[in-house]
Amino acid sequence: MRFPFAVLIVLCLIFSCSDKNKPKIDVSKINVDFSINRYDVDFYNANKQTLPSVKLKYPYLFPEVFTDSLSFAKINDPEEQELFAESQKIYQDFSKEEEQLTSLFKHVKYYNPKFKEPNVVTILSNIDYESRVIYADSLLLISLDVYLEKNHPFYGDYPAYIKENNTQEHIIVDVANAIIEKQLYSNTNRNFISKIIFEGKKMYLLDAYLPEVSERQKIGYSEDKLNWAKANEEEVWMYFIDRKILFSTDTKLNQRFIEIAPFSKFYMNQDDLSPGRIGVWMGWQIVNSFMKHNDVSLQELLKMEEEEIFKKSKYKPKK
Repeated sequence: MRFPFAVLIVLCLIFSCSDKNKPKIDVSKINVDFSINRYDVDFYNANKQTLPSVKLKYPYLFPEVFTDSLSFAKINDPEEQELFAESQKIYQDFSKEEEQLTSLFKHVKYYNPKFKEPNVVTILSNIDYESRVIYADSLLLISLDVYLEKNHPFYGDYPAYIKENNTQEHIIVDVANAIIEKQLYSNTNRNFISKIIFEGKKMYLLDAYLPEVSERQKIGYSEDKLNWAKANEEEVWMYFIDRKILFSTDTKLNQRFIEIAPFSKFYMNQDDLSPGRIGVWMGWQIVNSFMKHNDVSLQELLKMEEEEIFKKSKYKPKK
């Protein structure tokens, strides 16, 4: 799966404009009401006099086993304070993120009028990238130390495909994904095509909720990995067909093509040029094709069986 460099440059120029053609909706009259509380600031600036008020403000972050002595040991730890100081260099002013959250919540509410926007709390998690965002209906926790930019020294030993999304711009994507996970029915279909279309539904929701965010940010690819996915869409599709993967129930396909990974595993030369989760990318394209050729609402799409979506999608990979 190679692609001529000159052609790739042309594709880059074409695809860079593709996001601008997506329809926009008017959410200006939708009201949202939520708070943003800076637990990270309140906690790491706490002393003996102020810690009791911090505990009252955030009782859910102070389990019984977390004694005052443990709190002060954490507060006074030099490495913890360094982590806090580094996060403050970027997030002392959280107004940009507040604007993005407001827009996201308005878009979610546009499509889901019963949605209740959660109150937001910023925390530090000692760079727990597997728990970047925690969403529990009325509460949303954001771990700011996971978003210090991909080249930060704190992430020196992390794999590149993980660091790619340790950026300020990716916070809103992770928040949207956390909300989407709560909204979708669980997928019980075991074949590969159903799994990737289920993931494609999630990506289509991201499009709806984050219309100003680029494809690259939504899928979490670097620019070269995204260009590879676009340039090789037809070859990937033919690979799935030729090897009878589409209706396979082999669970190993999840790791090869759906789960987060440095690259997708075709077991071919230069696999490392491909992005991980190529199945998610393909599912996204199938859902996009379906929505282009069928007059259904977003809520109707989410309730449809994945195989029915595939049959009615008229999907043809770009050559």
